Amino acid sequence: MRLVRWLVLVAGLSFAALPLLWMGLSSLKSREDAIRPHLNFVPALGAPADPHSFEFEATGTAYAHLSEVHAGAQASFWSHLWSSVVIGVLSTLASVALGTACALGFSRLEIRAAKDWLFFVLSTRFMPPLAVVVPVLLMYRTLDLQGTHLGLALLYTVFNLSLATWLMKGFLDEIPRAYEEAALVDGYTRAQALWRVVLPEARTGIAVTAVFCLISAWNEYGFAMTLNSSGAVTVPAYFAGLQGNIEGMPWPQIAAGALLFVAPIVVFTWLARAHLLRGITFGTVKQ
Repeated sequence: MRLVRWLVLVAGLSFAALPLLWMGLSSLKSREDAIRPHLNFVPALGAPADPHSFEFEATGTAYAHLSEVHAGAQASFWSHLWSSVVIGVLSTLASVALGTACALGFSRLEIRAAKDWLFFVLSTRFMPPLAVVVPVLLMYRTLDLQGTHLGLALLYTVFNLSLATWLMKGFLDEIPRAYEEAALVDGYTRAQALWRVVLPEARTGIAVTAVFCLISAWNEYGFAMTLNSSGAVTVPAYFAGLQGNIEGMPWPQIAAGALLFVAPIVVFTWLARAHLLRGITFGTVKQ
């Protein structure tokens, strides 16, 4: 059984890693080799072998070209990656902070019609975000937030707030109130008890919520393409804009940029892996 389990895990990991492996190989090829319809590992029957079928570009060539400003773009890949980092980090911090504050209120305070309010918070995710893109666009033009890091960070915060509130409430409900009561008996104020006792116990939920909020903001495309057609353009919108390149899509550079774009999420998730694994089973076993 153990061998079967490992075989299934290896097969699943290989299947999931195949797109990343393909992008890694494409980032090392020339554009002509990257867009070939077949791998050319074996020449077609009766066709001469292509001596350049297995040649890769000089090491790091595609990555070096990421500093160039391609046709259809306003800046280099690194500038757009910085915009994604700023917007993603700001929206994640704001979503987690506000979501935790809301969840503390619902979890620790007696709120009239709390279940109705929680359902209302959840209902904000029922409607597709692009359904409100026109009024949001008009509002952002009025407030002069179009094409700014702050504008997109605020918008992502609003859409991730319901997710953060529900996730954090589930974790906070599992923390016994006796912890706070003991802190109050020791002379702590309620704010000190929450800050020094409850929040450290909720770090697992905070890590899980931060990962989901960051992934949501990091990969969002619709609003990024609509609201930030100029200025603070994120990487997904940058890749879409390269379709206007008169020389064709620079696929090796796109593959290299996509790998670098995925790397921060992979690193952040790896750093939070212990909390993520604990968060999956948090509250399933009653003490």
